[in-house]
Amino acid sequence: MVKIGDIQLGEFPILLAPMEDVSDPPFRKICKKFGVDLMYTEFISSEGLIRDAVKSTKKLDIFDAERPIGIQIFGGNEESMKRAAEIVSEVKPDIIDINYGCPVKKVTCKGAGAGILQDIPKMVKLTDLIVKSTDIPVTVKTRLGWDEKSMYIVDVAEKLQDVGIKAISIHGRTRKQMYKGKADWSLIEKTKENPRLNIPVFGNGDLFSAMDVKRKKDFSNVDGVMIGRGSIGYPWIFKEIKFFLKNGKLPPPPSVKERVEIVKEHLDLSINWKGEKLGILEMRRHYSNYFKGFEGIKNYRIKLVTSNYINEIFETLNEIEQKFH
Repeated sequence: MVKIGDIQLGEFPILLAPMEDVSDPPFRKICKKFGVDLMYTEFISSEGLIRDAVKSTKKLDIFDAERPIGIQIFGGNEESMKRAAEIVSEVKPDIIDINYGCPVKKVTCKGAGAGILQDIPKMVKLTDLIVKSTDIPVTVKTRLGWDEKSMYIVDVAEKLQDVGIKAISIHGRTRKQMYKGKADWSLIEKTKENPRLNIPVFGNGDLFSAMDVKRKKDFSNVDGVMIGRGSIGYPWIFKEIKFFLKNGKLPPPPSVKERVEIVKEHLDLSINWKGEKLGILEMRRHYSNYFKGFEGIKNYRIKLVTSNYINEIFETLNEIEQKFH
């Protein structure tokens, strides 16, 4: 049984990665429906939280049906991160996660996200500060290192464990790689094999199918996996992974009717949470992924991303169901 603190997650938990502009409450609710074991919010700026910025505080919205749920924060200033952890603690998530993996320049240039991988002593000190500022279990998501010359993840994971984190998720790329090339799971494996490490290790990177997960599980012996891009537009992946690991075969793929029903549900949830105008606007980023690989879908997709009214979108979705059934 894999546990983070006192939170039991099952034998081989499947996690939803924190993804900016993706893992909001509507998407999380859809993923929960398909069996994800632990989810994280979009990453939240510590500076935004202490300034009470609307965009940041809105991301604190979590719901009982989502539990266990973690809230992820990022920042490079020690006092700001400590205060942010205290603010997050008041919302009572099950977990507080620290983002040490975001490779985006506007984040890393401030020494936040993967930027802190250039200063491991600061990374350890900041983690220690956050762990001591809350009673909620603290986890970390990070990368192998800043570049190929500084892939110290085996040692880093041990240092972070020693200051009190309860689990670590590792993306198998360096910051320099961004999302290019292949994820290297060999250092994830070495981290897991470290006899001095006794916290759960979750692997992340290039997991786009149940078969990918099975191969990486067998190779690295990780305690579980974190799914990011592989879930966008395909929340069925969580159900498929569990079915494949248990039965050695895949369940039937979702029909066009099922896809359309989930898109409609996702849209409804988006509108209910964000309001009609913003809910429709922000849902546009998902349509291409939900119908990826459908030959002849282009004109329908254009209609979906240009419609401003829910009845028009539903009509187009009905047309897709009829056309591609």
